[in-house]
Amino acid sequence: MDAGTRQFPLVDMHCHLDRMTNARDVARGAAKRNIAIFCTTVTPHDAELARGFLSDMPNVRVGVGLHPWWLSDGRCGAADIERVSQLAATSPYIGEVGLDFGKRGAVTQAIQLEAFGRIVRAIAEHPLRRRVASIHAIRSACAVLDILEETGAAGPGAPAGTCCIFHWFSGTSDELARARKLGCCFSVSEHMLKSKRGREYARQLPLDRLLLETDAPPGLDAPYSAEALEASLTRALAGIAELRGINAAELGPLIARNSLALLELTGWA
Repeated sequence: MDAGTRQFPLVDMHCHLDRMTNARDVARGAAKRNIAIFCTTVTPHDAELARGFLSDMPNVRVGVGLHPWWLSDGRCGAADIERVSQLAATSPYIGEVGLDFGKRGAVTQAIQLEAFGRIVRAIAEHPLRRRVASIHAIRSACAVLDILEETGAAGPGAPAGTCCIFHWFSGTSDELARARKLGCCFSVSEHMLKSKRGREYARQLPLDRLLLETDAPPGLDAPYSAEALEASLTRALAGIAELRGINAAELGPLIARNSLALLELTGWA
């Protein structure tokens, strides 16, 4: 299924578009293929740059991000935490943010918790009509959920219109149940479907909480293509449809409708 035969848009809810060296070409190519993109950035500086050079792309939304890996290796620090917190207070699009307590970030849990806590408090304390946050949680889903719940960014008391999305969820089944109870959504890539746990989660997630993503590109600061984005999203959709016993042509429009609403792009496609 390609843009020529597909009768519905595709929406990539987690893509590092700004770190593709040909980002504008990819965005234009994606638009021609009826693909919208949530551009998740990894530093607040990147977010501000991307807001500039992607501002005229009608199919792109740029998130304000601070990736935990950039905190763990020292590329970002206190000034970046301060800046991302300021930006998050007024931005309807947040991402990529979160916690990574795996090998890559285990020794920097304290600064990660400080940063994520401040970002989430900014979201909770400065409600907007619509806000989306794409969250990284490696061996840290419980801690992420604790912060979302304690701050009121997710759950019954969350600001209306706020949606917290777990990107490539890999937590336990109990953590999945808790995230669902708090109203979180989940973006699924073809890579997530390669694990038994990922396939099971994709099979059981509520359809109205299920989104697609690529997490492209595989390596930052290199060229990519809209064709590759489309192929990856199509494979993810086909895999989910097969797991759930649903025709991809029926599932695709449902996921697209929910995704476009989150990004306030309903009138674009």
